[in-house]
Amino acid sequence: QVQLVESGGGLVQPGGSLRLSCAASGSIFRINTMGWYRQAPGKQRELVATITKSGSTNYADSLKGRFTISRDNAKNTVYLQMNSLEPEDTAVYYCNADIGSWSGGSFSSHDYWGQGTQVTVSS
Repeated sequence: QVQLVESGGGLVQPGGSLRLSCAASGSIFRINTMGWYRQAPGKQRELVATITKSGSTNYADSLKGRFTISRDNAKNTVYLQMNSLEPEDTAVYYCNADIGSWSGGSFSSHDYWGQGTQVTVSS
Protein backbone atom coordinates (compact mmCIF):
# COMPACT_ATOMS: atom_id res chain seq x y z
CA GLN A 1 0.00 0.00 0.00
CA VAL A 2 1.25 3.46 -0.89
CA GLN A 3 0.60 6.73 0.92
CA LEU A 4 1.35 10.34 0.06
CA VAL A 5 1.46 12.69 3.03
CA GLU A 6 1.61 16.45 2.49
CA SER A 7 2.76 19.05 4.97
CA GLY A 8 3.67 22.72 5.08
CA GLY A 9 0.37 24.43 4.36
CA GLY A 10 -1.04 27.23 6.44
CA LEU A 11 -1.96 30.90 6.60
CA VAL A 12 0.41 33.43 5.05
CA GLN A 13 0.17 37.12 4.25
CA PRO A 14 0.24 38.34 0.65
CA GLY A 15 3.81 38.50 -0.58
CA GLY A 16 4.90 35.76 1.78
CA SER A 17 6.32 32.31 1.11
CA LEU A 18 5.51 28.72 1.97
CA ARG A 19 7.20 25.42 1.25
CA LEU A 20 5.07 22.34 0.82
CA SER A 21 6.42 18.81 1.19
CA CYS A 22 4.97 15.49 0.13
CA ALA A 23 6.50 12.20 1.21
CA ALA A 24 5.62 8.89 -0.40
CA SER A 25 5.79 5.73 1.67
CA GLY A 26 4.81 2.10 1.46
CA SER A 27 5.41 -0.58 -1.11
CA ILE A 28 7.32 1.49 -3.65
CA PHE A 29 9.55 0.15 -6.40
CA ARG A 30 9.78 3.23 -8.55
CA ILE A 31 8.36 6.77 -8.51
CA ASN A 32 7.99 8.35 -11.92
CA THR A 33 6.47 11.80 -12.31
CA MET A 34 5.47 13.67 -9.16
CA GLY A 35 3.46 16.84 -9.06
CA TRP A 36 1.32 19.38 -7.31
CA TYR A 37 -2.22 20.38 -8.14
CA ARG A 38 -4.57 22.78 -6.43
CA GLN A 39 -8.28 23.34 -6.06
CA ALA A 40 -9.80 26.62 -5.00
CA PRO A 41 -13.37 26.83 -3.67
CA GLY A 42 -15.87 26.49 -6.48
CA LYS A 43 -13.20 25.73 -9.07
CA GLN A 44 -11.81 22.65 -10.73
CA ARG A 45 -8.54 21.07 -9.68
CA GLU A 46 -5.71 22.51 -11.75
CA LEU A 47 -2.09 21.73 -12.45
CA VAL A 48 0.53 23.64 -10.50
CA ALA A 49 3.74 21.83 -11.49
CA THR A 50 5.19 18.42 -12.25
CA ILE A 51 8.68 16.96 -12.10
CA THR A 52 10.01 13.77 -13.63
CA LYS A 53 12.37 11.33 -11.95
CA SER A 54 15.27 12.88 -13.87
CA GLY A 55 14.27 16.39 -12.80
CA SER A 56 12.50 17.81 -15.84
CA THR A 57 9.85 20.27 -14.73
CA ASN A 58 6.61 21.64 -16.09
CA TYR A 59 4.66 24.57 -14.66
CA ALA A 60 1.30 26.19 -15.14
CA ASP A 61 2.09 29.27 -17.22
CA SER A 62 0.57 31.65 -14.68
CA LEU A 63 2.83 30.37 -11.89
CA LYS A 64 6.20 30.39 -13.61
CA GLY A 65 8.72 32.46 -11.73
CA ARG A 66 6.91 32.34 -8.38
CA PHE A 67 6.67 28.60 -7.70
CA THR A 68 9.50 26.05 -7.83
CA ILE A 69 9.06 22.29 -7.74
CA SER A 70 11.87 19.96 -6.68
CA ARG A 71 12.29 16.41 -5.44
CA ASP A 72 14.59 14.26 -3.39
CA ASN A 73 14.54 10.79 -4.92
CA ALA A 74 16.38 9.27 -1.96
CA LYS A 75 13.61 10.44 0.35
CA ASN A 76 10.71 9.82 -2.07
CA THR A 77 9.72 13.42 -1.45
CA VAL A 78 8.57 16.27 -3.65
CA TYR A 79 8.60 19.92 -2.63
CA LEU A 80 6.85 23.08 -3.77
CA GLN A 81 8.45 26.40 -2.90
CA MET A 82 5.88 29.16 -3.25
CA ASN A 83 7.03 32.78 -3.23
CA SER A 84 5.25 36.12 -3.65
CA LEU A 85 1.98 34.49 -2.70
CA GLU A 86 -1.26 36.18 -3.70
CA PRO A 87 -4.80 35.79 -2.34
CA GLU A 88 -5.63 34.02 -5.62
CA ASP A 89 -3.23 31.23 -4.61
CA THR A 90 -5.58 30.25 -1.79
CA ALA A 91 -6.56 26.63 -2.36
CA VAL A 92 -6.15 23.07 -1.19
CA TYR A 93 -2.87 21.80 -2.64
CA TYR A 94 -2.67 18.12 -3.57
CA CYS A 95 0.39 15.99 -4.18
CA ASN A 96 0.29 13.46 -7.00
CA ALA A 97 2.68 10.68 -7.96
CA ASP A 98 2.90 7.90 -10.51
CA ILE A 99 4.24 4.97 -8.51
CA GLY A 100 5.19 1.47 -9.56
CA SER A 101 5.01 -1.39 -7.10
CA TRP A 102 5.44 -5.15 -6.97
CA SER A 103 2.63 -7.11 -5.39
CA GLY A 104 2.03 -10.84 -5.48
CA GLY A 105 4.69 -11.28 -8.13
CA SER A 106 3.15 -8.70 -10.43
CA PHE A 107 4.28 -5.19 -11.23
CA SER A 108 1.77 -2.39 -11.60
CA SER A 109 1.83 1.37 -11.83
CA HIS A 110 -0.81 3.61 -10.31
CA ASP A 111 -1.57 7.28 -9.86
CA TYR A 112 -1.73 8.28 -6.19
CA TRP A 113 -3.02 11.43 -4.48
CA GLY A 114 -2.34 12.93 -1.09
CA GLN A 115 -5.08 14.12 1.22
CA GLY A 116 -4.41 17.78 0.47
CA THR A 117 -3.06 20.67 2.49
CA GLN A 118 -4.77 24.03 2.85
CA VAL A 119 -2.93 27.17 1.79
CA THR A 120 -4.60 30.45 2.69
CA VAL A 121 -3.16 33.78 1.58
CA SER A 122 -4.77 36.63 3.47
CA SER A 123 -3.91 39.73 5.42
